[in-house]
Parts: sequence; structure tokens; C-alpha cells
Amino acid sequence: MRIHYLLFFFFFLFLVPAPGKMGWLLERINNMYCKVRQGRCRFIRCTSKEENIGTCSLGRRKCCRKKK
Repeated sequence: MRIHYLLFFFFFLFLVPAPGKMGWLLERINNMYCKVRQGRCRFIRCTSKEENIGTCSLGRRKCCRKKK
């Protein structure tokens, strides 16, 4: 049973974000959510043929998709 506590500790340590960052795991989930909504991550802003549907990379980039 002690190995379970050790594995849980390392799993928890893996998910804890570094100071000043939210963690790469949360960033990946945010980017995947944009792709599921059929969007693309843009650095500055969406083009005139696209609409903003959210954010990527924890708010640093825009999630855009083609206007319907």
C-alpha cells in the first residue's frame, strides 16, 4: 500500500503548476477545447472571415473559427 501513496504523491506533484505559470497540462486542455469547437489558435486576432469563440494558451491567444 505504501507504493500507492508514493505514486499519488508523484502524480499530484506532476499536476501542480510551477510558480507564475498555470501548467502545461491546463494549456494543452485549453488548446484541445478550441480544436473540438472547430477553431484555430491565433496569436494576435482573428481575420475578417473568422469569429472569436474563446481563448487558447490560457488567454494569451485567440480561438477563431470561420463565420457561419
